[in-house]
Amino acid sequence: MKSGLDSKTVIITGASGGIGGALVRDFSEEGARVAIHYFKGEQNAQNLSKSISDSIVVGADLRVEPEVRQMFAQVEEDLSGPQILIANAGHWPSREVPLHQMSLEQWNDTLAANQTSVFLCVREFLASCVRNSIENPSIVLIGSTAGMIGEAGHADYATAKGGLMSGLLNSLKNEIPKVLAGGRINCVCPGWTLTPMTRKFSGNQEAMKRALQTIPMQKFGRPEDVASAAMFLASNRLAGHINGQCLFVSGGMEGRVLYQTDEIEWMPDV
Repeated sequence: MKSGLDSKTVIITGASGGIGGALVRDFSEEGARVAIHYFKGEQNAQNLSKSISDSIVVGADLRVEPEVRQMFAQVEEDLSGPQILIANAGHWPSREVPLHQMSLEQWNDTLAANQTSVFLCVREFLASCVRNSIENPSIVLIGSTAGMIGEAGHADYATAKGGLMSGLLNSLKNEIPKVLAGGRINCVCPGWTLTPMTRKFSGNQEAMKRALQTIPMQKFGRPEDVASAAMFLASNRLAGHINGQCLFVSGGMEGRVLYQTDEIEWMPDV
């Protein structure tokens, strides 16, 4: 069954990264018009756009309200009123910092990058949908397993993602349909996924084995795994009666050790 995404306008934030690039390619292959957002990765976004028909590149610091508004105005002008928002942009601080040593600056920066930015994008998207009388709009948030089971040394990131997956998601699943007929919001929650952002981790074989001890399938996710799940939830034809749900793309990871290191038989080719 086709997704029904052809001729839809979709904004994908953080599209210059690994998961973002997979999202852009998947939605474009389904015939969607794609707004490719970047913050610092302009060259990656431009290169991606060259291979994607019916797309534009938009730059914005999503923590800054006027820049978010300008981005949505540009999408409306160049493509049409957006019908789908994939809130993928975010930041995982790679250094482990116990909470008792964490600075207020890091805490605020992480919440701004992962939570405030999503608030601003979702708010502007919904306002745009109301202005343009969009029917059946769809929002897909990108959460994380950290938002459900926590992550030692990354309490700031886990808190930010947990707030999206619980408070924002569960509030908006009830709120959006009251103002936009058929409006839906869902969330994809990746576990360990091999992307450029996790490249440093993927070079540490012992760390990878420790992570694999918690994953029943004994393998890591790929950006394409996350993109496929997001595309499914975004499609009204495939998921039109799914609202307020978190879909975990984590190989069954549940935060506890299932294997000893000498039982790990699968290692990804990195």
